[in-house]
Amino acid sequence: MPVAAGELQRYDAATAHLEPPFAAVDLAALRANAEVMRLRAGGKPIRLVTKSVRCRRLIELVLAMDGFRGLLAFTLPEALWLAAAGTSDDILVAYPTADRAALARLATDAAAAAAVTVMVDCPEHLDMIEKAAAGVAEPHRVRVCIDIDASYQALRGLLRAGARRSPVRTPAEAAALAGAITARPGLRLAGVMAYEGQIAGVGDSPPGRPLYGMAIRYMQRQSRAELARRRAAIIAAVRAVAPLEFVNGGGTGSLEKTAAEAAVTEIGAGSGLYQPRLFDAYRGRHGQPAAFFALPVVRRPGPGAVTALGGGYLASGAPGPSRLPAPYLPAGLRLDRQEGAGEVQTPLLGAAADRLRIGDRVWLRHAKAGELCERFNELHLIEGARVVAAAPTYRGEGKAFL
Repeated sequence: MPVAAGELQRYDAATAHLEPPFAAVDLAALRANAEVMRLRAGGKPIRLVTKSVRCRRLIELVLAMDGFRGLLAFTLPEALWLAAAGTSDDILVAYPTADRAALARLATDAAAAAAVTVMVDCPEHLDMIEKAAAGVAEPHRVRVCIDIDASYQALRGLLRAGARRSPVRTPAEAAALAGAITARPGLRLAGVMAYEGQIAGVGDSPPGRPLYGMAIRYMQRQSRAELARRRAAIIAAVRAVAPLEFVNGGGTGSLEKTAAEAAVTEIGAGSGLYQPRLFDAYRGRHGQPAAFFALPVVRRPGPGAVTALGGGYLASGAPGPSRLPAPYLPAGLRLDRQEGAGEVQTPLLGAAADRLRIGDRVWLRHAKAGELCERFNELHLIEGARVVAAAPTYRGEGKAFL
């Protein structure tokens, strides 16, 4: 990822009063990324993915921007918290819940029941919601959304790409679940969701692997065509059973492609706001890095090497080098392959290391977006050449939802 001239000096000057390790967000870059996302969505609203941000102040900032409407939360307790705080009155929980206490709270609270929609993909989820509400005096109707399997399958399922999510894959299966929902007076079908992670979340230009990149792009073309046909048929089948308020799909990596489908009414996205290092593996690099963390140099073990304190902030997913953070500033640093990023120390190699002194700072980028916030209590918001605020992360507000 090319580094703009003067960024190191600007970030160092803006945060000179802070002692690393700390995390920071460049507000100008975040706003620019949000505008690019809005344009790519082609007029369809973006439902902001909260797990990609994990900072209420920034969530509220983005919701106030053109093109963003509603939240896509990752747990029901998080959604209830955000609703109670007034962050949004339109929150879809992206994953099914087995939290009986949270479901009971949802059925008890009229405002939360109106604001929050929970995810389902089987009759057992419906049973769980009803059982949780059974112990509530005068429970409120619970809004639900059907999650559809959007993975790509070839050779009769022998080849598969995409997340293992819902068991609901065909129009008939979706219509049957919609019928089961409408038959229960305590539930209301609000929407359908299908997340095509094999398109939205897989970089199509992995560095140093051109043939693999060609294979990914072929798979993604085939998957887009198959899913567009199947999603349209599913939505038609469900609408024959009950009306829908929304059809959610996509992600940052597929904004313009998913938005082109007539069946889709909104896009779920958020990672593009921070532009983490995994997005360097996309041919269309639509944004600029906006979130970083700074570490202090505490050792100089030899020529061409320094050691920073901390840094072992690994991303979720299949283990491998792509889940490691990456040195960003100063340019010309790399991780030591033998040590990687460590819990208490991270060696950094390269010619740039010889220009660093004990006490200097190095800036790194996390592999994924919001997971960085699980390591820090606050994000220092940089505007120009100064820090204008310290915004608490979920962790800083005492919240750890997963």
